[in-house]
Amino acid sequence: MKWIANGLIIIGIGFLGYFGFSLYQQNQMQSVTVQEAEAAVRDMRVEDNSTDQETIMAFSPSMHEAFGLLHIPKLDRSIGIVEGTDPDALDLGVGHVASTVFPGQGEQIVLSGHRDTVFRNFADLELGDVFVVEMPYGEFTYEIRDTKIVDADDTTVIGKMGEEVLVVSTCYPFNYIGYAPERFVFYAYPVD
Repeated sequence: MKWIANGLIIIGIGFLGYFGFSLYQQNQMQSVTVQEAEAAVRDMRVEDNSTDQETIMAFSPSMHEAFGLLHIPKLDRSIGIVEGTDPDALDLGVGHVASTVFPGQGEQIVLSGHRDTVFRNFADLELGDVFVVEMPYGEFTYEIRDTKIVDADDTTVIGKMGEEVLVVSTCYPFNYIGYAPERFVFYAYPVD
């Protein structure tokens, strides 16, 4: 019996080591993405202070390209934004849903991320808190005005809204272990 107990302990330590290494590796990739996003914002920065609408409307990054930063002042966190929401993109940082627009383009912007990595502590966010999106052509501040919980496979939150709205989604419940059955959605509107 003792050898079974020792075997289970060794297996448990192996799992802890694997998950610890995976978390470390993911944090390292996201750190690189933040650096890439900061460099992209800096290098692509539009020098003209009077950025015209044509420049904003023409913005279009490549798939998996880091192009901006999501700042969450309440959590004192900045996260790199990459184009796309496939598993590879979400391992790098916050993913931008490619079928939606970018800040300043006057329609729905959808960003997604994992609750246990880039969006850790999102349970602390409340109505009235803000997201700041830093793009090469400027900074855009959005105030959280509404939230919603939907099923994991519900895609109705993505679509034309007739106005600029930043929609940020993550897995829910926040402390769930494994594949979460729902999504928590924040609706944030431009702050003038």
